[in-house]
Amino acid sequence: MEVKIGKSDWIFLLLCLVLGIIAEEAFFRAEIGISYLLFTIAFYALFFYRYRRFSFSHQRFGYLLLICIWVMAASYFLNDNLFFYALNIFVIPALVFFHLVLITSQKKMRWNHPAFITYLLIKVAAVIKYNFIFASLVGKFLKQGVDENKFQIWKKVSVGVLISVPVLFVVLQLLMSADSQFERMLGGIPQWFQLLDGESVIRTLAVLFYTLAFFALMQALMKKQINAMVESSNKEKFRMDAIIIITVLVLINAVYVLFTIVQFKYFFSGTLQDNLTYAEYARKGFFELLFVTIINLTITVFVITFADKTKGILKRVMQTLLTILVMASAVLLSSAFLRLSMYEEAYGFTFIRVMAHSFMIFLVVIFMYTLLKIWIEKLSLFHFYFISGLLYYTVMNVIDVEKIIVTKNIERYEETGKIDIHYLNSLSYTGIIGLIDLYEKNSHHPGLKNLLLERKNEVNLDTIPWQSYNLKKVQVNQELKKLPLE
Repeated sequence: MEVKIGKSDWIFLLLCLVLGIIAEEAFFRAEIGISYLLFTIAFYALFFYRYRRFSFSHQRFGYLLLICIWVMAASYFLNDNLFFYALNIFVIPALVFFHLVLITSQKKMRWNHPAFITYLLIKVAAVIKYNFIFASLVGKFLKQGVDENKFQIWKKVSVGVLISVPVLFVVLQLLMSADSQFERMLGGIPQWFQLLDGESVIRTLAVLFYTLAFFALMQALMKKQINAMVESSNKEKFRMDAIIIITVLVLINAVYVLFTIVQFKYFFSGTLQDNLTYAEYARKGFFELLFVTIINLTITVFVITFADKTKGILKRVMQTLLTILVMASAVLLSSAFLRLSMYEEAYGFTFIRVMAHSFMIFLVVIFMYTLLKIWIEKLSLFHFYFISGLLYYTVMNVIDVEKIIVTKNIERYEETGKIDIHYLNSLSYTGIIGLIDLYEKNSHHPGLKNLLLERKNEVNLDTIPWQSYNLKKVQVNQELKKLPLE
């Protein structure tokens, strides 16, 4: 990779340094809140400034990715869900990298082709390589006007110091532990040595890391590269014999037809066997049914992708068998959905249960499209799966799943008088809003007042840094301060 650094590149490096400082300030100072959204705005402002004369490709899909990224970043400001808080730390950077590589690639590049993964890895390697080349160029620049022999001496001394630091750190700790007099002597070292505290070093290193990462990323993406591995999309694919596939599908479908008959016989009719309660029956088979449904989806996609291209009666038989498999999966999903609903009625609503419900609805959409693909071959599975998965994940970030949980549990409380206040308290600030609503309905609920008092005391001591500013957090703090608990 040839690297040439001009005046504009040095200016851009300074801008990346500013962005690095913003990143360190946004992510290392306090809990992430509005800071993620502000950093995302700054990052893309710098990117579009750098690429202001660049001709982007895949713009329609690129805009969709951009909107989803910004919505996920805004979720740190709008909601306060610990699951998405942790997951988005990895998901958002991955999507940003995917987005930047996509819109800076050539127009003929197919992002929904498996070879695009190879292209992404090539770009990762290019970014890393750029940093090493840039470091060597900086070294050559600093070397100008310096005697070669002196430069080599200082270089070797620097290497020796770097090697000695970790060894000396361990040795000094051991020696100070062994001899108190030696420890007191080191304690008398002038105080200015202590100015360089560990936290400042780590923060400085973080700024430098972000600066070089942003600079290398945006510099390396300037060139639209096509790798031979990406272009070779006409390679012969693995194919499975149609007769073998039909045999497998017949056997699998026979089992599912039998299972469906059993389900309609007693489960969907409202009668159970083996003296099981609805809650026990729901708990017994939910995850097994969901797992089998995912296996069915995998089998269907495998057959559609790798089956021999056949015509006539064999093709129709295979399409019919795949259709039966999809319909059987619909029965499995319905059974799992009903089981989970009954389990929620018996034991209440939790984050995992609501997410499982939403995932099953997502699977219904996936299966409907897969059914169309069985009969309309020109449709692209991966294209639809990726976009629908992205939209599903983005929507789950925005709708505030915990608000649904709290609302459903309070509705259940009004009907049955049962509620787990400690589970609501374990949720984010949305759970506290639920506890406040419950207190307004029944202030004498056992243990509720003590929980809210603890939360109110935390609020009185809590000062929110600007990085952690969150609408839900501010709302809860205001509600708790107004709540008469004394």
